[in-house]
Amino acid sequence: MEQKKTIFLTACLAFVLGAIGIFAYSPYDLWPLAFLSAGGLLWAAQQGSLKTALGAVFAWSIGYFGIGVNWVHVSMIQFGGVPELVSYLAVLLLAAYLALYNLLFTYLAHRFRLTNPLALAGLFTFTEYLRGWVFTGFPWLQFGYSQIDSPFFGLAPLLGVEGLTFFVVATSGLFLASFRKFQPACLVGLASLVALAFGSQFLNFIEEDKASQPTTISLVQGNIEQKMKWDPAFFDHTIRTYQGLISPLLGKSDIIILPESAIPALEVQIEPLLHQLQAAGEKSGSELIIGTLHRDQADRLYNSALVVGNSQNPYSLYQSSRYNKHHLVPFGEYVPFGSVLNWMREVFILPVNLSQGSFIQKPLVAQNQAFNMAICYEIIFGNQVQANQKAHQADFLLTISNDAWFGSSSGPWQHFQMARMRALELGKPLVRATNTGITAFVDHRGKVLAQAPQFEATSLTYKLTKTNGQTPFGQFGHWLIYGLSLVALLIGFRKRK
Repeated sequence: MEQKKTIFLTACLAFVLGAIGIFAYSPYDLWPLAFLSAGGLLWAAQQGSLKTALGAVFAWSIGYFGIGVNWVHVSMIQFGGVPELVSYLAVLLLAAYLALYNLLFTYLAHRFRLTNPLALAGLFTFTEYLRGWVFTGFPWLQFGYSQIDSPFFGLAPLLGVEGLTFFVVATSGLFLASFRKFQPACLVGLASLVALAFGSQFLNFIEEDKASQPTTISLVQGNIEQKMKWDPAFFDHTIRTYQGLISPLLGKSDIIILPESAIPALEVQIEPLLHQLQAAGEKSGSELIIGTLHRDQADRLYNSALVVGNSQNPYSLYQSSRYNKHHLVPFGEYVPFGSVLNWMREVFILPVNLSQGSFIQKPLVAQNQAFNMAICYEIIFGNQVQANQKAHQADFLLTISNDAWFGSSSGPWQHFQMARMRALELGKPLVRATNTGITAFVDHRGKVLAQAPQFEATSLTYKLTKTNGQTPFGQFGHWLIYGLSLVALLIGFRKRK
């Protein structure tokens, strides 16, 4: 009986330590809590028996993911017509699925008797890789994102967000080992690791291109409510809203950017409107980037983005250069596993199947400035953005999104924080145009330059300067942190008890 009580109390404490980790992320940004929460995960994973450890880690994961991604239920209730109880059950099931990767981490640590904090951080790197890859991946709430405003942010241009995650887990493990039993070696290792991470912020791989003229960019935030966006009765309202926001910017801004699928119709249905924007852009000297739903000549439907207003390359339905979204949202933009789960299409938000664009695509070019594109969800996949940047060396990163699905929850803020990390990793300014927020400009160090208020129909204008140089992460991607993690694992195997 006493043992069951101990196991129960351990699970309860693990749940609390997982739940408080969410406050390390936006919009709360209490980044030190990431170390406390990560320490809680390691403490849970190193319980004496494997059964107790697995139970504690599962409880930690339910607290961490169950609260951290609870914004998923907002779209299901408000726009999917799903009963509230079912929506929370779906969140619980998602949290339970994400817990599997932490359970794998725990099992392997026990199986191979790994206790070295650096080895555990290396092992965690690889289980997190699986979480970001299996079933197209869901790398949400990686510890590293919480550190973008911490003194340790300089690790991201070197090792990416995964490197920051390694740092959080390793330092938490070293502190935990020192706390359990005084070990001078752990304290020295902890101090050294913190000093190295702190010093990394002073490394300078990127500098502003002072020889180039700043580009005046305007972001249009239509603030079209999701309930009315696809309602034909409000189509004219949407058109008038965007016309009213765009007109004052023509001739004053070099580039005007609209959100993801800004006009709620297939591109072929709004072709006359796009030709009007083409003519207005040519006349005023402004070019526009707009998100559309494009059906190609092979009858494939894409979440797309294109440029209008360039006189040298005028808009054409089937010939314009465009970007087609590659990383689609499971059950949101497509149904995985083909016909096996096709019956679920009516249960979830968008009962449509979109086609997938190529992994590597040419940047969109407006006013001779190249934009490395990512539409909505895919900005969270750092490997894709890095691979495209390495292939084409765009001037700016651009993501267009529609987070209206998630209302005033923490989801849009977490999404924005992840987008900021892409700018820091690659040393390129980032432009983010959204329907309801968060619309913003971010500099090459991940800092917010300008931000529009959420849930307002407005525009945001900023003069953005290009940068020169390339970060180590931009050149080598994740190979550096994977190599470091492998070395840490091998050392851990040699030194295990």
